[in-house]
Amino acid sequence: MMKANWKTIAAGVGVCLLGTMMVAQTPKKSGSSILQPQMTVAADGGTYDKPMGKIGEPAKAGDEWSATTLGASVDGKPNPGAKPITIAGEILDFSCYMQIGKHGDKHRACAQKCFKAGQPIGLLAKDGTMYMLMEEEHDLRRDGQTDFRTAAIDHAAHIMEVNGTLWQHNGVKAIYVHGFVKK
Repeated sequence: MMKANWKTIAAGVGVCLLGTMMVAQTPKKSGSSILQPQMTVAADGGTYDKPMGKIGEPAKAGDEWSATTLGASVDGKPNPGAKPITIAGEILDFSCYMQIGKHGDKHRACAQKCFKAGQPIGLLAKDGTMYMLMEEEHDLRRDGQTDFRTAAIDHAAHIMEVNGTLWQHNGVKAIYVHGFVKK
């Protein structure tokens, strides 16, 4: 009977220890849903209320997708539910932000290197929502005939107004930016 009591006590202590560890590892709620909010854009990098500039051409309802996207889609029908969007946000390295919370002016040079190496480009909205950014023109982006990545490199860690087509699936949000076909 003594052994059963010790086993019960040991199990109880283990459960309490596990519960304490889980609570200690639970992220604390801060005033912002933005990771590492102390990392900010430069004073001249724009604000959510007054973005530094604009990226992309506005999409129009009914014209969310280009001819090359329509031509590349299954049976000529892109996935339903796309809509035009204009939103302000910080251009950032999607990978670094999601992995270690880095963004803002102190992370600008790293984001630019990551963009040059092909890492995904993201947009961080004021409410903490993340969007993946990419060129809308399907065939042209595939064949290297777009230059959105150059604009993203130039504006890494800046808050910009982004125009394009929003599409989302299973929690992943993407904005397909219009107007970056190389001339």
